[in-house]
Amino acid sequence: MLHEGDLLVRNETKVLPARLLGSKQSGGLVEILLLRQHDSENNIWRCMTRSSGVLKAGTLLDFPAGITGEVVETVDDGQRMVRFSSPGSFLETLELVGHVPLPPYIRRDDQPFDKDRYQTVYASNPGAVAAPTAGLHFSEETFADLSQRNIEVCGVTLHVGPGTFLPVRSENLQAHRMHAEAYDIPFQAAERINNARAEGRRIIALGTTVTRTLEHAVDANGLLQAGQGETDLFIKPGHSFRMVDALVTNFHLPKSTLVVLVSAFAGREFILRAYRTAVAQSYRFFSYGDCMLIE
Repeated sequence: MLHEGDLLVRNETKVLPARLLGSKQSGGLVEILLLRQHDSENNIWRCMTRSSGVLKAGTLLDFPAGITGEVVETVDDGQRMVRFSSPGSFLETLELVGHVPLPPYIRRDDQPFDKDRYQTVYASNPGAVAAPTAGLHFSEETFADLSQRNIEVCGVTLHVGPGTFLPVRSENLQAHRMHAEAYDIPFQAAERINNARAEGRRIIALGTTVTRTLEHAVDANGLLQAGQGETDLFIKPGHSFRMVDALVTNFHLPKSTLVVLVSAFAGREFILRAYRTAVAQSYRFFSYGDCMLIE
Protein backbone atom coordinates (compact mmCIF):
# COMPACT_ATOMS: atom_id res chain seq x y z
CA MET A 1 0.00 0.00 0.00
CA LEU A 2 3.02 2.29 0.25
CA HIS A 3 4.59 3.51 -2.98
CA GLU A 4 8.13 4.12 -4.16
CA GLY A 5 9.16 7.60 -3.06
CA ASP A 6 6.84 7.73 -0.03
CA LEU A 7 8.36 9.08 3.19
CA LEU A 8 7.34 7.22 6.34
CA VAL A 9 7.81 9.27 9.53
CA ARG A 10 8.03 7.37 12.80
CA ASN A 11 8.07 8.39 16.48
CA GLU A 12 11.37 7.26 18.03
CA THR A 13 10.37 7.85 21.66
CA LYS A 14 11.16 5.09 24.15
CA VAL A 15 8.82 4.03 26.96
CA LEU A 16 10.28 4.44 30.42
CA PRO A 17 9.64 1.78 33.08
CA ALA A 18 7.84 4.67 34.74
CA ARG A 19 5.89 2.92 37.54
CA LEU A 20 7.62 2.88 40.90
CA LEU A 21 6.21 0.85 43.79
CA GLY A 22 7.37 1.77 47.27
CA SER A 23 6.30 3.19 50.60
CA LYS A 24 6.16 6.37 52.61
CA GLN A 25 8.90 6.59 55.21
CA SER A 26 6.10 7.20 57.73
CA GLY A 27 4.43 3.94 56.65
CA GLY A 28 1.89 2.98 53.97
CA LEU A 29 2.25 1.91 50.36
CA VAL A 30 2.69 4.33 47.48
CA GLU A 31 2.65 3.97 43.69
CA ILE A 32 4.20 6.63 41.45
CA LEU A 33 3.85 7.06 37.68
CA LEU A 34 6.54 9.36 36.32
CA LEU A 35 4.96 11.57 33.65
CA ARG A 36 7.79 13.89 32.63
CA GLN A 37 10.92 15.45 34.03
CA HIS A 38 10.17 19.00 35.17
CA ASP A 39 13.60 20.05 36.44
CA SER A 40 16.60 18.05 35.20
CA GLU A 41 19.10 19.77 37.50
CA ASN A 42 17.23 18.73 40.65
CA ASN A 43 15.65 15.58 39.14
CA ILE A 44 12.10 16.76 39.86
CA TRP A 45 9.37 14.88 37.97
CA ARG A 46 5.68 15.52 37.45
CA CYS A 47 3.92 12.38 38.68
CA MET A 48 0.58 10.69 39.12
CA THR A 49 0.37 9.10 42.56
CA ARG A 50 -1.67 6.55 44.45
CA SER A 51 -1.19 5.98 48.16
CA SER A 52 -2.72 5.18 51.50
CA GLY A 53 -3.41 8.67 52.80
CA VAL A 54 -2.69 12.07 51.29
CA LEU A 55 0.79 12.80 49.92
CA LYS A 56 1.54 16.27 51.28
CA ALA A 57 4.53 18.44 50.44
CA GLY A 58 7.53 17.18 52.38
CA THR A 59 6.40 13.53 52.45
CA LEU A 60 9.45 11.25 52.10
CA LEU A 61 9.27 8.10 49.96
CA ASP A 62 11.38 4.93 49.67
CA PHE A 63 11.68 2.71 46.59
CA PRO A 64 13.82 -0.31 45.67
CA ALA A 65 17.55 -0.02 44.82
CA GLY A 66 18.01 3.00 47.07
CA ILE A 67 15.75 5.38 45.16
CA THR A 68 14.19 7.97 47.46
CA GLY A 69 11.67 10.71 46.77
CA GLU A 70 10.31 13.84 48.38
CA VAL A 71 6.95 15.36 47.45
CA VAL A 72 7.64 18.98 46.51
CA GLU A 73 4.12 20.24 45.78
CA THR A 74 0.66 19.29 44.52
CA VAL A 75 -0.21 20.68 41.08
CA ASP A 76 -3.29 20.61 38.84
CA ASP A 77 -5.33 17.41 38.41
CA GLY A 78 -4.02 16.21 41.79
CA GLN A 79 -0.62 15.39 40.29
CA ARG A 80 2.54 15.97 42.29
CA MET A 81 6.05 17.20 41.77
CA VAL A 82 8.49 14.72 43.29
CA ARG A 83 12.25 15.15 43.75
CA PHE A 84 14.10 11.84 43.31
CA SER A 85 17.54 10.73 44.45
CA SER A 86 19.42 7.50 43.74
CA PRO A 87 22.87 6.05 44.50
CA GLY A 88 23.87 6.16 40.82
CA SER A 89 22.25 7.28 37.58
CA PHE A 90 18.54 7.69 38.21
CA LEU A 91 17.46 6.53 34.75
CA GLU A 92 19.76 3.49 34.88
CA THR A 93 18.40 2.55 38.30
CA LEU A 94 14.84 3.09 37.02
CA GLU A 95 15.55 0.58 34.23
CA LEU A 96 16.36 -2.01 36.92
CA VAL A 97 13.46 -1.51 39.33
CA GLY A 98 10.76 0.44 37.46
CA HIS A 99 7.69 -1.28 36.04
CA VAL A 100 6.37 -0.91 32.49
CA PRO A 101 3.22 1.26 32.61
CA LEU A 102 0.93 -1.09 30.73
CA PRO A 103 -2.49 0.34 29.79
CA PRO A 104 -5.13 -0.38 32.46
CA TYR A 105 -7.19 -2.60 30.13
CA ILE A 106 -4.30 -5.11 30.10
CA ARG A 107 -5.44 -6.74 33.32
CA ARG A 108 -2.24 -8.31 34.56
CA ASP A 109 0.97 -7.21 36.21
CA ASP A 110 3.81 -6.25 33.89
CA GLN A 111 6.37 -8.96 33.13
CA PRO A 112 10.07 -8.68 32.15
CA PHE A 113 9.19 -9.36 28.48
CA ASP A 114 7.00 -6.24 28.43
CA LYS A 115 10.14 -4.09 28.40
CA ASP A 116 10.67 -5.41 24.86
CA ARG A 117 7.10 -6.02 23.71
CA TYR A 118 5.65 -2.68 24.81
CA GLN A 119 8.33 -0.89 22.78
CA THR A 120 8.90 -0.25 19.08
CA VAL A 121 11.98 -1.86 17.50
CA TYR A 122 13.32 1.64 16.75
CA ALA A 123 12.70 3.21 20.20
CA SER A 124 15.78 5.25 21.12
CA ASN A 125 14.84 8.41 23.05
CA PRO A 126 13.59 7.65 26.61
CA GLY A 127 10.72 9.73 27.92
CA ALA A 128 7.30 8.23 27.08
CA VAL A 129 4.85 6.64 29.51
CA ALA A 130 2.97 4.92 26.68
CA ALA A 131 4.12 3.33 23.44
CA PRO A 132 3.34 4.94 20.06
CA THR A 133 1.39 1.80 19.29
CA ALA A 134 1.14 2.07 15.50
CA GLY A 135 4.86 1.35 15.45
CA LEU A 136 4.43 -1.99 17.24
CA HIS A 137 3.33 -3.52 13.92
CA PHE A 138 6.72 -2.85 12.30
CA SER A 139 9.74 -5.15 12.52
CA GLU A 140 13.32 -4.72 11.30
CA GLU A 141 12.36 -6.95 8.36
CA THR A 142 9.50 -4.61 7.46
CA PHE A 143 11.84 -1.63 7.35
CA ALA A 144 14.34 -3.62 5.26
CA ASP A 145 11.55 -4.41 2.76
CA LEU A 146 10.53 -0.74 2.62
CA SER A 147 14.14 0.25 1.93
CA GLN A 148 14.32 -2.28 -0.90
CA ARG A 149 11.31 -0.57 -2.47
CA ASN A 150 12.84 2.92 -2.13
CA ILE A 151 10.43 4.00 0.58
CA GLU A 152 12.24 6.52 2.78
CA VAL A 153 12.02 6.45 6.58
CA CYS A 154 12.90 9.19 9.07
CA GLY A 155 12.22 9.82 12.75
CA VAL A 156 10.91 12.50 15.08
CA THR A 157 10.20 12.20 18.81
CA LEU A 158 7.08 12.94 20.81
CA HIS A 159 7.12 11.67 24.38
CA VAL A 160 3.66 10.17 24.73
CA GLY A 161 1.92 11.08 27.99
CA PRO A 162 -1.37 9.95 29.52
CA GLY A 163 -3.15 12.98 28.05
CA THR A 164 -3.15 11.29 24.65
CA PHE A 165 -5.46 8.62 26.04
CA LEU A 166 -7.69 10.60 28.40
CA PRO A 167 -11.33 10.21 27.31
CA VAL A 168 -13.30 13.17 26.04
CA ARG A 169 -15.82 13.72 28.87
CA SER A 170 -17.33 16.95 27.56
CA GLU A 171 -20.20 17.00 25.07
CA ASN A 172 -18.43 19.98 23.46
CA LEU A 173 -15.08 19.07 21.88
CA GLN A 174 -13.91 22.67 22.30
CA ALA A 175 -13.98 22.19 26.07
CA HIS A 176 -11.52 19.27 26.09
CA ARG A 177 -7.97 20.26 27.03
CA MET A 178 -5.00 18.21 25.83
CA HIS A 179 -2.02 17.90 28.15
CA ALA A 180 1.19 19.21 26.61
CA GLU A 181 3.76 16.66 25.44
CA ALA A 182 7.41 17.30 24.61
CA TYR A 183 8.63 16.81 21.05
CA ASP A 184 11.91 16.99 19.14
CA ILE A 185 12.21 17.32 15.36
CA PRO A 186 15.86 16.91 14.26
CA PHE A 187 17.06 19.28 11.54
CA GLN A 188 17.82 16.40 9.17
CA ALA A 189 14.31 14.96 9.58
CA ALA A 190 12.69 18.36 8.93
CA GLU A 191 14.84 18.76 5.82
CA ARG A 192 13.85 15.35 4.45
CA ILE A 193 10.17 15.95 5.17
CA ASN A 194 10.24 19.38 3.54
CA ASN A 195 12.05 17.94 0.52
CA ALA A 196 9.41 15.22 0.15
CA ARG A 197 6.66 17.85 0.35
CA ALA A 198 8.40 20.05 -2.27
CA GLU A 199 8.81 17.07 -4.62
CA GLY A 200 5.16 16.06 -4.29
CA ARG A 201 5.94 12.77 -2.55
CA ARG A 202 3.54 11.40 0.06
CA ILE A 203 4.28 11.87 3.76
CA ILE A 204 3.00 8.89 5.74
CA ALA A 205 2.65 9.40 9.50
CA LEU A 206 3.32 6.22 11.48
CA GLY A 207 0.86 6.97 14.26
CA THR A 208 -1.27 9.77 15.62
CA THR A 209 1.64 11.11 17.70
CA VAL A 210 3.63 11.74 14.52
CA THR A 211 0.57 13.39 12.98
CA ARG A 212 0.18 15.78 15.90
CA THR A 213 3.90 16.60 15.94
CA LEU A 214 4.08 17.41 12.22
CA GLU A 215 0.81 19.36 12.17
CA HIS A 216 1.93 21.38 15.20
CA ALA A 217 5.36 22.30 13.82
CA VAL A 218 4.41 23.32 10.26
CA ASP A 219 4.71 27.08 9.72
CA ALA A 220 2.52 29.53 7.76
CA ASN A 221 4.52 28.79 4.60
CA GLY A 222 3.93 25.05 4.84
CA LEU A 223 7.48 24.26 6.00
CA LEU A 224 8.19 21.97 8.94
CA GLN A 225 10.28 23.69 11.60
CA ALA A 226 13.04 21.69 13.28
CA GLY A 227 13.60 22.01 17.02
CA GLN A 228 12.28 21.08 20.44
CA GLY A 229 9.09 22.21 22.07
CA GLU A 230 5.74 21.13 23.48
CA THR A 231 2.43 20.53 21.78
CA ASP A 232 -1.08 20.41 23.18
CA LEU A 233 -2.64 20.34 19.70
CA PHE A 234 -6.07 18.68 19.70
CA ILE A 235 -6.86 17.73 16.10
CA LYS A 236 -10.61 17.67 15.54
CA PRO A 237 -12.98 18.00 12.56
CA GLY A 238 -12.30 21.24 10.74
CA HIS A 239 -8.52 20.92 11.04
CA SER A 240 -6.73 21.57 7.75
CA PHE A 241 -3.99 18.96 7.37
CA ARG A 242 -0.88 20.53 5.88
CA MET A 243 1.81 17.88 6.34
CA VAL A 244 0.31 14.41 6.49
CA ASP A 245 -1.01 12.60 3.40
CA ALA A 246 -1.67 9.19 4.94
CA LEU A 247 -1.76 7.74 8.44
CA VAL A 248 -1.02 4.31 9.90
CA THR A 249 -2.87 3.91 13.20
CA ASN A 250 -4.50 1.36 15.49
CA PHE A 251 -8.21 0.98 16.21
CA HIS A 252 -8.78 3.22 19.23
CA LEU A 253 -10.92 3.45 22.33
CA PRO A 254 -14.39 5.03 22.04
CA LYS A 255 -14.67 8.66 23.17
CA SER A 256 -10.90 9.18 22.77
CA THR A 257 -9.12 12.13 21.19
CA LEU A 258 -7.57 9.59 18.82
CA VAL A 259 -10.93 8.63 17.33
CA VAL A 260 -11.61 12.35 16.94
CA LEU A 261 -8.26 12.79 15.16
CA VAL A 262 -8.83 10.01 12.62
CA SER A 263 -12.37 11.31 12.06
CA ALA A 264 -10.91 14.74 11.30
CA PHE A 265 -8.49 13.10 8.87
CA ALA A 266 -10.84 10.81 6.95
CA GLY A 267 -14.35 11.99 7.80
CA ARG A 268 -16.54 10.89 10.68
CA GLU A 269 -18.99 8.70 8.72
CA PHE A 270 -16.18 6.96 6.84
CA ILE A 271 -14.37 6.17 10.11
CA LEU A 272 -17.58 4.93 11.76
CA ARG A 273 -18.11 2.56 8.81
CA ALA A 274 -14.55 1.29 9.21
CA TYR A 275 -15.12 0.70 12.93
CA ARG A 276 -18.40 -1.13 12.28
CA THR A 277 -16.52 -3.40 9.88
CA ALA A 278 -13.77 -3.94 12.46
CA VAL A 279 -16.33 -4.94 15.11
CA ALA A 280 -18.18 -7.25 12.70
CA GLN A 281 -14.92 -8.93 11.63
CA SER A 282 -13.67 -9.25 15.25
CA TYR A 283 -10.61 -7.06 14.75
CA ARG A 284 -8.57 -6.44 17.87
CA PHE A 285 -8.59 -2.94 19.30
CA PHE A 286 -6.21 -0.81 21.42
CA SER A 287 -2.46 -1.05 22.06
CA TYR A 288 -1.81 -4.62 20.93
CA GLY A 289 -4.64 -4.57 18.40
CA ASP A 290 -4.98 -4.31 14.64
CA CYS A 291 -4.09 -1.29 12.55
CA MET A 292 -5.29 0.51 9.46
CA LEU A 293 -3.85 2.76 6.78
CA ILE A 294 -5.95 5.87 6.08
CA GLU A 295 -5.15 7.73 2.87
